[in-house]
Amino acid sequence: MDNIEVPEYFICPISLQIMKDPVTAITGITYDRQSIERWLFETNNTTCPVSKQPLPRASDLTPNTTLRRLIQGWCTLNAANGVDRIPTPKLPLGKFHAINLIRDLYQPDLQIETLIKLEGLAIENDRNRVFLVEAGLAKALTSFIISCYDQRQMNGLEEALSLFYLVRASLSQSPGPLTENDEIFDSLVWALGGDCLPDNVVVKSHAAYALRVVVQKANPGLVERLKPEFFKSISRFLRAENSNISQQGKTSLLHALLDACPWGRNRVTMVESGAVFDLIEVELRSPDHKKTTELVLGVLCHLCSCPDGRAQLVNHTAGIGAVTRPILKVSLTADDRAVSIIWLIAKYCGTKRVLEEMVRVGTVAKLCMVMQANCAVHLKEKAKEILRTNYDVWNDYSPVSEVASSLTRFILFN
Repeated sequence: MDNIEVPEYFICPISLQIMKDPVTAITGITYDRQSIERWLFETNNTTCPVSKQPLPRASDLTPNTTLRRLIQGWCTLNAANGVDRIPTPKLPLGKFHAINLIRDLYQPDLQIETLIKLEGLAIENDRNRVFLVEAGLAKALTSFIISCYDQRQMNGLEEALSLFYLVRASLSQSPGPLTENDEIFDSLVWALGGDCLPDNVVVKSHAAYALRVVVQKANPGLVERLKPEFFKSISRFLRAENSNISQQGKTSLLHALLDACPWGRNRVTMVESGAVFDLIEVELRSPDHKKTTELVLGVLCHLCSCPDGRAQLVNHTAGIGAVTRPILKVSLTADDRAVSIIWLIAKYCGTKRVLEEMVRVGTVAKLCMVMQANCAVHLKEKAKEILRTNYDVWNDYSPVSEVASSLTRFILFN
C-alpha cells in the first residue's frame, strides 16, 4: 500500500485519506462525508475548508456517486497490493426521513419502536442530532413525556429521557422556545421522583438535565409562573442523601434554579420554600466541587436580593461561613458571587451579631486578602466598601487578629 500512488482526487482535503463516501458541497469541493460533517456539525464551522466561502451546515451535501464508484473500482484492482475495498456507504438520515420518524412518535402503537430508532440515529453522529432537532424532536419528546406523566405510565420514559440527553447540545442552540406547555415541569419532576425505573440513577440524571434545558429554553412566561411545588421538589432532591441523583444531576438542578432566578416572583417563591437553607447544606456537603459551589453562590446571590433571603442566610449557623470559605479558593466566578453576597449582608443585615460572626468565620480576613490579591477592580471596591463601613466595629472586636486589624488599617488609610 505504501508503494502505490493514490490518485490525488481520491483524497479528502480534510482527512488526507482515501474518501469512503465522497460528497460535494455547494462550493463545488468534494470531501469525505464523515470529515465534512464533523467540520460542520461538531466544530460548528461555517466556511468551506478549501475555498473559504460560506458553507452553512444546513446546506445540502450531494453524494458524488461517480467518484465513489471510481474509488471502489480502483480499490478492487489494487486489492492484491493491500488496498481494502470500500463498501457502499449506508444511506444517511435525510430531513424528510427525520420528519416522518418524528410523526410516528405521536402514534401510540409506534412510539416505543420509534424512540429506539431515534435513539440509534442520535448516537451515530452530530449531523443526525441536528436534523432531528430541526425536524421537531423537542416538541415530540416533551409531548411524549407529558403523556407519560398524565397516564402515570413509565413505558418508554427511559428511552425518551435518554434521547433528550443525546440531543442536548442541538436543543440548547435551537432558536425559539422549547415548549409552550407548563405541564412539562411537573412531568419532569415526576420522572425525577420515579423509583420504579431500571438504572434510575442514570434516568434521573437525564431527567434533571432535561429540566435544566426546559427551564432555559421554555417560553419566558411559563418560567415566570413556576409553582411553589416545583421549587420545593428541587430543593428536596438537592438536599436528600439517598435521592439516587448523581452529582451531574444535582448540577443540572442547580442550573435550573439559577435560570429561574431572574424573575422576582420566582426568587420570592424559592425563599419561601426554604431554598436558602437547602443550598447552604448542599454547599457544606460538596465543599470541593467547583461547579456546585459556583452555582450555589449564584442562586444565593439572587436570593439575597430579597430581605427574607438575607435573613435566612444569616440565621443559618453556617451561612456566612459557607459563603466565605470559597473566596480565593475556587474560581473568579465564585469570588465575584461570594463577595457580592457578603456586600448585601453587610449593607442590609450588618447587626453587631452578624459582623462579629464575620470576624469569627474569617470573612474579614478574606476581604483583606481580596484587597491584596489579583482580583477584579469591582471586587476590590466592594471589599473596601465593606471594610471601611464596618471598620470601627471590627477594630473594637477583641477576637480580631492583629494581622487582620493591621491589614485593614493599611487598606483603609494608605
